[in-house]
Amino acid sequence: QVQLEESGGRQVQAGGSLTLSCTASGRAFGLYHMGWFRQAPDKEREFVAAASWSGARTYYADSVKGRFSISRDNAKSTGYLQMNSLKPEDTAIYYCAAANNDRDYSELISPNYDYWGQGTQVTVSL
Repeated sequence: QVQLEESGGRQVQAGGSLTLSCTASGRAFGLYHMGWFRQAPDKEREFVAAASWSGARTYYADSVKGRFSISRDNAKSTGYLQMNSLKPEDTAIYYCAAANNDRDYSELISPNYDYWGQGTQVTVSL
């Protein structure tokens, strides 16, 4: 199995940028697809972005397309979420997740991942 830990969340002004990191330990990070999800107060957890095990395929929610970028460095066992042009509605707890790489790519936009981190808070203020 793999353990995930997010970092990089903080308060930022609207229009600013932030990079979140997801550090994996345990089994090799390259054995897993990865995803980022977020959950705002009183809302359900929602898909943000996903990357295949190699990083060759990426997927984004419409709400972040063109503003967020997912990437990964399997040699460093780390995934990233670069967030630009942040909006107050991006405020949420952001979670990193991993799914076994035999999972079909079409499943990566749903929250049926095998492993989850504890989350990191991102707050975007006006």
